[in-house]
Amino acid sequence: MSDLLATFNLKTSALAHLTSAVQFGFILGTLIFAVLTIADRYSPSKVFFYCALLGSLFNVGLIWDGHSLGSIVSLRFITGIFLAGIYPVGMKIAADYYKKGLGKSLGFLVGALVIGTAFPHLAKAITNTFPWQSVLILTSSLAVLGGLSVFIMVPDGPYRKPGNTLDASAFFDVFKNHKFRSAAFGYFGHMWELYAFWAFVPIILKTYSKAHPEAVFNIPVLSFLIIGIGGFACVLSGYLGQKFGAKRIAFLTLLLSCVCCLVSPLLFETKSESLFIGFLLFWGMVVIADSPLFSTLVAKNASAEIKATALTIVNCIGFSITIISIQLLNTLQESINPIFIYTLLAIGPILGLIALYNKKNNSIQHH
Repeated sequence: MSDLLATFNLKTSALAHLTSAVQFGFILGTLIFAVLTIADRYSPSKVFFYCALLGSLFNVGLIWDGHSLGSIVSLRFITGIFLAGIYPVGMKIAADYYKKGLGKSLGFLVGALVIGTAFPHLAKAITNTFPWQSVLILTSSLAVLGGLSVFIMVPDGPYRKPGNTLDASAFFDVFKNHKFRSAAFGYFGHMWELYAFWAFVPIILKTYSKAHPEAVFNIPVLSFLIIGIGGFACVLSGYLGQKFGAKRIAFLTLLLSCVCCLVSPLLFETKSESLFIGFLLFWGMVVIADSPLFSTLVAKNASAEIKATALTIVNCIGFSITIISIQLLNTLQESINPIFIYTLLAIGPILGLIALYNKKNNSIQHH
């Protein structure tokens, strides 16, 4: 981001536009995919491949040296649209392969997402000597490789039931299912906290360093570890969910992440760097561990013909919520003591826990 600002003489305020453009593109993309029921009507593996290919082309288009702010934001926005054919469609592919053990398979899938989310922090730490264009070429090449891998090695799953016709009403009909609705609301509460925490991990570390000048942190590497450890947590929660029930493990991890939000101001006061980092590593695990479990509950409680549409709708709303919580923290850190703002992230988990408690009483499918 800083390289783009310097290269194209952009103002610092452009950072927010560049960040939000991808999120807004993803939201629009998921809306389009859901309303047109694309991944239910067409082969999900092919949809995944074409979106990976097109997304990588618009991503690498940033290296052209004649850009303005408008053209850069447009490219980021279009890249976000094609990401809608990656994450929710990937979950649809997993759901087409597994009826039993879906939670475990989604644990690996979301774990891979977490590692991918953390990777830019590591890349920043190890590519200081490389021109910024090479990083874009590398990430775009990896996107093409990922799409090709799915296209060649992952045919349509045995449990896939294709939807043959365009059904625009599916976007609304899916929420008529009470069990699905309860699972989705739990997921929305989780999303309020998740991406805001990820976005603010480097800022949390900087805030602690300012309050405790003796603390010397390698912020990019620590950010990678704090976010990336969630990948391991997703795999672990997938196995635990299969053994003890997705609902039960999701409730426990959401409760733990809620507690982390509420006690965070106390941890900023500690003089022990190792305790502070240990707390953030634990928070990095529990903040994401319930994600594959919620996706499992959503997939299990949507009819097979519109499973991809259901997952896509939930993703669309969930990512819309992330923009609100990120912007809220961004605004409040200017006006109040920043050590207190992370308690507001508990709002989502509290509402999610209420939704999960309702699930308990409605015998939602969770195995």
